[in-house]
Amino acid sequence: MSNQTIFLDQPLYQYLLSVSLREPPLLARLREETATLDHGAMQIAPEQGQLMGLLVRLMGARRIVEVGSFTGYSALCLASALPDDGELICCDLSQEWTTIARRYWQEAGVADRIDLRIGHALETLDVLAQERPQQFDLVFIDADKENYDAYYERALALLRPGGLVLIDNTLWGGSVVQPEDQTPATRAIRALNQRLLSDDRVDLSLLPVGDGLTLAQRRAP
Repeated sequence: MSNQTIFLDQPLYQYLLSVSLREPPLLARLREETATLDHGAMQIAPEQGQLMGLLVRLMGARRIVEVGSFTGYSALCLASALPDDGELICCDLSQEWTTIARRYWQEAGVADRIDLRIGHALETLDVLAQERPQQFDLVFIDADKENYDAYYERALALLRPGGLVLIDNTLWGGSVVQPEDQTPATRAIRALNQRLLSDDRVDLSLLPVGDGLTLAQRRAP
């Protein structure tokens, strides 16, 4: 027994999935199609998607923003957990990838809950912050790492007190602890992780789920 997080080798990881993952066939099919793409590794892990959906239900979230939608797996997990009148605003640059997403959202019957906005996410977030400050329950960030800090600041402007920021890839394949890795993306994630530790605007937890998932809950002023 140990008082630190257990290491998951492949057999133990497969056991975790076998006794906890309840992935619907449609989500599994989307994940399999995404895996055939050149950038398929950008897809979140299925257990992470399931956790995110559970968080939406636990919070009773109704309004969500997603920064970076790719082929739509994470958005489908989030939208499926929303009530019928819930709203998910998705920000992405790619028409190609989100065409796949739209197809699955439609098949799942959640397309009417999703407002896909193609364009630079920072511009979309700035418009939302002007029009609807502190009106969202949850923001999920999974886009270009160099802008993570900027996305995080916009997320706090959008969230109500008690709202939750979810930030993907915060362990970045282990690169965050490799000092020789000085790529802009790795440096940006390291900097944000360090900043979050001392940010008294939020309560914080970094979970070793997927590629690292940070939860930051906005405190009341």
